[in-house]
Amino acid sequence: MSIMSAIALYGVIWFMTMFLVLPFRMTTQGEAGEVVPGTPSSAPSDAQMMRKVKLVTFIATPAFLVIAGIILSEVITYEMLEQLTGRG
Repeated sequence: MSIMSAIALYGVIWFMTMFLVLPFRMTTQGEAGEVVPGTPSSAPSDAQMMRKVKLVTFIATPAFLVIAGIILSEVITYEMLEQLTGRG
């Protein structure tokens, strides 16, 4: 795996994890009772993005290491995936 492939893989894993973590512990402005004029009541009142970025990085890094280890050790190869899907 090249360095660019590793960066792309980490980016995909990081953003997938971010989309999974974003809705956790979200309080809407409607629930908080503090709707800012011009925004919908479903908008977050305090997104706590820095906390979520740290959590996502904490989750995505070990996931990347496991997936990269599987790829580099060739436990699963491209040829295996071709045979599994019937292509090739």
